[in-house]
Parts: sequence; C-alpha cells; structure tokens
Amino acid sequence: MGFESIHNYYEMLVSTAVRAQIAGSDHSSDQDFIDDVTCMALNQLPARYVRHTVDLMFYMTPDERAHMTHAVDDAVKMAIRFVAEHAELPRPHTFNQADDPA
Repeated sequence: MGFESIHNYYEMLVSTAVRAQIAGSDHSSDQDFIDDVTCMALNQLPARYVRHTVDLMFYMTPDERAHMTHAVDDAVKMAIRFVAEHAELPRPHTFNQADDPA
C-alpha cells in the first residue's frame, strides 16, 4: 500500500494559520520558528487522515468546519507563544551515536 496520497488534513490548516498569524512579525522569515510552531500546534490537535481533502469537506457540517478552524487558531496561538517564550533557552542534549561508548 502506498501512502503518497494520505495526509493529515490539519497540516494544511495549521500551515495556513501559522503563516497568517505571524505575517509581518519578526518571525515571518524564520523557518526554524515556523517549523517549531507548526509541530507544536499539530501536536495539540487530533490527527485527521484523508486521501482527498474534498472528501472530508464534503462530509463535514458547517459546525464541524468552524470547530476545526477555531481549534487550529487556538493551537497556533498557543504554539507561537510557547516557542517565542522558549526561543532563547538552550535545547536539551540529544543522543549522538558518536558519543555512545558501546
């Protein structure tokens, strides 16, 4: 089975919301910031896998779409705030295979 046509519907919504919410800010051209915010926001949302975006939109009610949009906006706002507040903190040391004594 190929997974090329399967994607998380929230990825598109979050990407659009991140770009809109940071437009004109100091972070608008900082790809690391954008990527961190995107990951943080996506981790706050449930996965909604689809093959075709139009399929999901066809079966959703207007209330469901509004709920998704609101959830995405809230998740992105929280993620922007969190990443900005922690941007200057050192990142934790990660495992490096070259450091492994075994």
